[in-house]
Amino acid sequence: MRWNHCLAVGALSVALAACTTSPTGRSQLTLMSDDQLDQMGAQAFSQYQQQRTTVDGAPLRLAQCVTREIVATLPAELQQDNWQVRVFEDDSANAFALPGGYVGVNTGLLEITDNQDQLAAVIGHEIGHVLAHHANERASTQSATNLGLSVLSSAAGLEGAGGQQVMAALGMGAQYGILLPFSRSHESEADTIGLRLMAKAGFDPRASVALWQNMEQAGGGQPPEWMSTHPSHGNRIAGLEQGMPEALRLYQQAGRAPNCGQP
Repeated sequence: MRWNHCLAVGALSVALAACTTSPTGRSQLTLMSDDQLDQMGAQAFSQYQQQRTTVDGAPLRLAQCVTREIVATLPAELQQDNWQVRVFEDDSANAFALPGGYVGVNTGLLEITDNQDQLAAVIGHEIGHVLAHHANERASTQSATNLGLSVLSSAAGLEGAGGQQVMAALGMGAQYGILLPFSRSHESEADTIGLRLMAKAGFDPRASVALWQNMEQAGGGQPPEWMSTHPSHGNRIAGLEQGMPEALRLYQQAGRAPNCGQP
């Protein structure tokens, strides 16, 4: 009876929480408030700045300009955030955006991008994660998974060494069957959103495909896609090409090209 009650309460909680939808119309599990996520974003950005060397000058101006142009296409409530942009001395070709209005770009990414449009593809992708509340969804999914495994362990009486082995196997199943594929869906969704954002801002969306071709040439081997939080380069490029007709329409409607300079 108690097990059935837990299931009922859990199902009701998930159903209520999943009433939100992402910008692409996908149902989402979001258990945290925007204020909580903004505070986490501010804290993470502050810590990251303490741990990394920042770069000023032309690289920072370029990243700030691209971010400013993309933010101008966002809903009004997100434009109100005082978006902070930093460039970090780091050889990895990476960037990130955090809830609350924070963007970080590594110097390694600037080295692999050929122009402002390719940089816009990455920054648009990262801001797409924020726009789609992916940080909230990932944290909520992790919490729900941990709670589910805990309830299952208690209800099934999994104790001792044998029980620990079973729970470890269940945890691996949750990792590879729920959490990692879910993260891949986030990455693909952020690609779709980012493609639209960069196009609406006047950056050429075709540069996104060229960027990932650069990444493919420079990246070396990848883990099997089912073990990775990111789609393979080939699947990523295929997804971008699928959304290209709409992106080109938005690009043409923008009728302007930002002048942010070159990496």
